[in-house]
Amino acid sequence: MPAAKSKMKRSAKGFRRAASMTAMTAAVMAVALTGCTKVDTTAPSSVRKDAASVSVKSQAKLGTADCRKAKCVALTFDAGPSENSPRLLDILKEEKVPATFFLLGKNHIAEHPELVKRMAAEGHEVASHTWSHKILTDITPDEAREELRRPNEAIEKLIGHKPTLMRPPQGRTNPDVNKVSREEGLSEVLWSVTAKDYTTNDSALIQKRVIDQTKRDGIILLHDIYKGTVPAVPGIIDELKKRGYVFVTVPQLLAPGKAEPGKVYRP
Repeated sequence: MPAAKSKMKRSAKGFRRAASMTAMTAAVMAVALTGCTKVDTTAPSSVRKDAASVSVKSQAKLGTADCRKAKCVALTFDAGPSENSPRLLDILKEEKVPATFFLLGKNHIAEHPELVKRMAAEGHEVASHTWSHKILTDITPDEAREELRRPNEAIEKLIGHKPTLMRPPQGRTNPDVNKVSREEGLSEVLWSVTAKDYTTNDSALIQKRVIDQTKRDGIILLHDIYKGTVPAVPGIIDELKKRGYVFVTVPQLLAPGKAEPGKVYRP
């Protein structure tokens, strides 16, 4: 009996340790996926304000709305294209909502080139989410450069021009990543709203999370690779429109200002 009790105590202790490690891992992932960064970030409102000091010729053209006056929000999707993207594009077209797509290269751009072309043709902003989703702060600058160059080149072959925006995986960036991005002509875009759709396929919950967090100049992070996300989009669009929001791409959110390579943008 003493031996059995001792074994049970060891088992319970091991279970508690495993549970603690699981909770710790979940906490770390939660932090990693919020876009936390130690570098300086620039808000869209600051970019628009600074544009007043440059000539009209140097200013970016306004998009579907003048975000200096309108209550704008940017809908963004990471890690596609995927088999869910056609339905998403149908919804956006029907609702007349432009979005910004941060695309992955490996197994995505390479597998769905026709969807990349369609995104650009239908007025969406096509941007980069790296080639294989490596955490840029965990690799060398040369490796990071390769992660950024490959999708840029692949996208350019499909739509005729390279992306000017990129989103670092897990929002992880630092001065070295900023430097490589600047040299590659890329600005970094983080987010202010996340539905954490990587944790649930509950479309109603995804919709609620987005609605609850959205404010003016918000940049909404979603992933069209998950089953519950695309079905949540019509409800998100309808409710935010009712609340007076206008949907724009990220460049339109900054207009008449422009994103500068090497800088990091977040509301």
